[in-house]
Amino acid sequence: MNYVKDLRKLVGTRPLILPGSVVLILNEKNELLLQHRTDGGWGLPGGLMELGESLEETARREVKEETGLDIGELTLVNVFSGSDYFFKVSNGDELYSVTAVYATKDVGGKLEVDATESVEIQFFKLNELPDGLTDEYKSYITPYINQLKKEFEVQK
Repeated sequence: MNYVKDLRKLVGTRPLILPGSVVLILNEKNELLLQHRTDGGWGLPGGLMELGESLEETARREVKEETGLDIGELTLVNVFSGSDYFFKVSNGDELYSVTAVYATKDVGGKLEVDATESVEIQFFKLNELPDGLTDEYKSYITPYINQLKKEFEVQK
């Protein structure tokens, strides 16, 4: 996050375009890993890109930092951007998010909560996601769930 802090010193709270990645991590029961963030809402592990990183590297680094897990193969679900992804955060900073959403079941390591970013981390059934899941994260998750439903119907 040093890159963004350095930019903010130059531009103040004016809108920035900030790329990042989040990951839909599914366990063997097809449950989705969510983190209860310290800002109060539930979301996906992920964050902003640092200089020199690829979106995949950002996804792996952020997941490791926030959950302790190591990510293997990633599948790109979609990239979300545009006016629907404009945010003004509590300190007044404004940003347009460009977010690559990945999915994976290829996970190793031990699940650990990073208390600076999360209150808790928990797997949820896809049809029983928690209250407090922000609209932003719902917009990332819903298309993936809909795709899984279509694939399941085709297999019947």
